[in-house]
Amino acid sequence: MSSDPDDLTHAIDRARRLAAESFPEALSVVLAGSTASGRATTTSDLDIAVLIEEGGGTRRETLRFEGRLVELFVHTRAGLDELFAADAASRRGVMQRMYADGLVLSERDGAAASLKRHAEDALREGPGALAPATVESQRYGLTDALDDLADATDVVERLAVAGVVLNTAADLLFDHRRAWTGGGKWLPRRLLQADPQHGGALLDGYRRLCENGEPEDLAAAAGAILTLAGGPLREGYARTWRAAAETRPGHT
Repeated sequence: MSSDPDDLTHAIDRARRLAAESFPEALSVVLAGSTASGRATTTSDLDIAVLIEEGGGTRRETLRFEGRLVELFVHTRAGLDELFAADAASRRGVMQRMYADGLVLSERDGAAASLKRHAEDALREGPGALAPATVESQRYGLTDALDDLADATDVVERLAVAGVVLNTAADLLFDHRRAWTGGGKWLPRRLLQADPQHGGALLDGYRRLCENGEPEDLAAAAGAILTLAGGPLREGYARTWRAAAETRPGHT
């Protein structure tokens, strides 16, 4: 995390210059991500959402501006509605968070403030529940992964299985709490927001396994989450081929 306020100020100033030079007619320009939240490092990119008039194209673009990597999310209002819908379906709420938590660099006629309220409402509502068949599939997958974790003797195999346990248990916990998910560095952050107790225990167990090779704490934490979701599932689990393909982990 950046410890120098001057670095943050310079990053924001750079983003303002890009907005003024590249998008002078934009309805709104919002700086989001780690820079807006104060988590930026010297290598963090600038995540910038740009709302443009209808008739323009919705796109994502990566460029470099004054030596800093920039991720642009350019969209019309109609395009943003589609992005919001896609992010709700994926249960990640990426664009919703950009607008809810971002720093307004420029706006016309209160466009950014209106989108911020819309995004905050969507985040409060949360994602919809996973389909029952998907939850069953996740329960079955986690039950199987926990069995594999208990049996694993090879270090690399144990680590690989631990990753499956972490992600599948996290998916079930997010659904149980009707919370937004996250990937990469956002997975632990979202887990702790969704459920500090169970999410924290899951992350601690995963860390201990990675550090010491000991699976007991991870298995116990994932087992507790599995209980919240309905318990282990082995006998009695059945799916037709089409249903199994449509409801495998990561699908709804």
